[in-house]
Amino acid sequence: MEQQEEETAWVEQALAGDQQAYGRLVERYSGAVFNLAYRMLGSAQDAEDAAQEIFLKAYLRLESYDRQRKFSTWLLTVASNYCIDRIRRRRFAWVTLDDVAFSLPSAGPGPERSALEREQREAVQLAIQALPENYRLVTVLRYWNDLSYNEIAEVTGLSEATVKTRLHRARKMLAEQLDPAAVAAETSTS
Repeated sequence: MEQQEEETAWVEQALAGDQQAYGRLVERYSGAVFNLAYRMLGSAQDAEDAAQEIFLKAYLRLESYDRQRKFSTWLLTVASNYCIDRIRRRRFAWVTLDDVAFSLPSAGPGPERSALEREQREAVQLAIQALPENYRLVTVLRYWNDLSYNEIAEVTGLSEATVKTRLHRARKMLAEQLDPAAVAAETSTS
């Protein structure tokens, strides 16, 4: 059975009261929803809370799911809208990454290399958090959820051209934030 057909069957079973069917959907997409929420909200704890709320909202709105679309696209739309609402409610209350632990593989690099990599990940996460929410959303959907331009357009309700433009601008903003020396050199030669 094709994945979309399988998921549609699970949706139908869930609507008929089968909680295990919805549990299969939650299990399949919990990682993607958590990842989107973490990248948008910047905190593992906030992402866990958001993921629970997102799955609850999705369950309560399950009858609005269009069976012609991919379930993942619909669910990530619910998730992105929820995260944007949370961001708007806490406007300018940026979350630090102090409480986020990064796991290190046992056969991994030495302590200096690990510290450098952790600093780089933190710098990228902080740079992503500094993006305006409309640029942050398309960036997270593209690079962490690996969605195509068309899928991002479906999730956000934007045109593909707008998605491409926002991704281009977001990459430029991230490059400027992550390499301030290059920006300083560019502005001094202009």
